[in-house]
Amino acid sequence: MSYRHILVPTDGSARSRRAIDTAVRLAARLHARLTSIYVVPEGVPTLFSGDRLLYGGGVISPRIRAGLRKAAAEALDAVARAADKAGVEHASTRTRAHAPWQAIVHAARTRRCDLIVMATHGKRGLAALGSQTMKTVSHSRVPVLVCR
Repeated sequence: MSYRHILVPTDGSARSRRAIDTAVRLAARLHARLTSIYVVPEGVPTLFSGDRLLYGGGVISPRIRAGLRKAAAEALDAVARAADKAGVEHASTRTRAHAPWQAIVHAARTRRCDLIVMATHGKRGLAALGSQTMKTVSHSRVPVLVCR
């Protein structure tokens, strides 16, 4: 099977950077497109609430909002730089969702990606029950390549 459009979720962590490297190398070899996604879970202060940032009934300071914008931009820019360096066509998106895995699965479906490349923190047992990677693997109809 030849993959044509790869989705790579990122949170800016070192583990997600490893997944980005893998996704970019794979996309370059397969002449595939790459889309990166940054997801902020609902209930966490987000930059997608317009002028006011609400959390727990209160308004979040502009400083926190700016920090969230910066974190998203830095994470997505890291993917763009790696893709540009490898000559890979790329796009990015940011969104919020009740759970990141839901947004990842939705993005893969709506953007017609045929592979998801994502990181895991390698937790096992009960600690893995909250794993966004595990939930993505279980709910996605698109193949998921998990990078440790």
